[in-house]
Amino acid sequence: MNIRKIKAIIYAVMAAVFYAVNMPLSKLLLAKVEPAFMASFLYFGAGIGIGIIYLTGKRSFADKEEKLSRNDFPFTLGMIVLDIAAPILLMLGLISSTSSGASLLNNFEIVVTSLIALIVFKEVVSKKAWIAILLISIASVLLSFEDITGLKFSWGSVLVLAATVCWGLENNFTRKISSKSTFQIVTIKGIFSGLGSFIVAIISKSEFPKLIYIFYALALGFVAYGLSIFFYVRAQKDLGAAKTSAFYAIAPFAGAMFSFVILREAITENFGFALVIMIAGSALIVYDTLHVRVTWV
Repeated sequence: MNIRKIKAIIYAVMAAVFYAVNMPLSKLLLAKVEPAFMASFLYFGAGIGIGIIYLTGKRSFADKEEKLSRNDFPFTLGMIVLDIAAPILLMLGLISSTSSGASLLNNFEIVVTSLIALIVFKEVVSKKAWIAILLISIASVLLSFEDITGLKFSWGSVLVLAATVCWGLENNFTRKISSKSTFQIVTIKGIFSGLGSFIVAIISKSEFPKLIYIFYALALGFVAYGLSIFFYVRAQKDLGAAKTSAFYAIAPFAGAMFSFVILREAITENFGFALVIMIAGSALIVYDTLHVRVTWV
C-alpha cells in the first residue's frame, strides 16, 4: 500500500471521528440552544469555515473542479431543503433520546441511501448488502424502543430515524452533483441550509441563544460537518467513493464511545443487543464494499 493510500485512509478515519463528536456535544449544547437555531449554526459553521479555507488556502485542487451549472439547480435545491429538515429532526430527537443510541441509529442512513439508489436510480445491490441492510434495520428497531418488553416507542429515536431518511435522500441528490466543485457544494450547503433553519427558528419563535453558545455551535459545525466533509472528499481522491464510505462507517460507533465518555451514558440491555447486531451489519457492508461485489438484480 503506497503513502497516498495510507494518507487517504487516515483522512477517511478523521472524517468519521470529526463527525462522531456531533452527537454528544450537540446534546450538551441543546440545553442552551433550541433545536432549529442549533441546526442553523451547525451548518453556518460548516459553510463559513470551508468557505474561508477555500479563499485563504491552496486553491489548485478546487480550481480544477467543475463549477455547478443551471442544470444542477434541482438537485442542489433538493439537497438544501433536506439539509434544513434533517438536522432539525436530529436535534429534536436528541432532546429525548440518548446520544449513544442516536449515534448508532445514524447507520440507518445506509439503508435509506441504498434503497433509494435501488428504487429511484436503479443501482444494483449485492446479496451481502441486503443482509447488512436487514441487520441494521433490526438494530434500528431495537434502538427505537425504550422498553422492548412493553413495546414502548422512544419518539426521540423515531425523530432521529426521520433525520436519517432525509439524509439518505439527500445523499442521492448530492451524488448527482458530486463531480462538481466540492468547496462550492459544501459552502452552498452550509450557508443556505443554515439560513433555512434560521428562518424556521425565527418563524417558530425560538429563543435566541447567548453569543457564547452561538460560537460553540459554529465551532462544532465547522468540525463535525465542515472538516468532516472536507477530509471525506480528500479521501475520495485516492480511495474512491465506495471505499471511503466503508471506512466512514466507524462514525456511529465512535459517536457512541464519545457519548459514554463525555455524557457518562449507561449501557442498557436494548443498546447491548442492538450494538452487536449493528456491528455485524456494518462489518458486512464494509466487507462488501472493500471486496469484489457479487451483485444481483
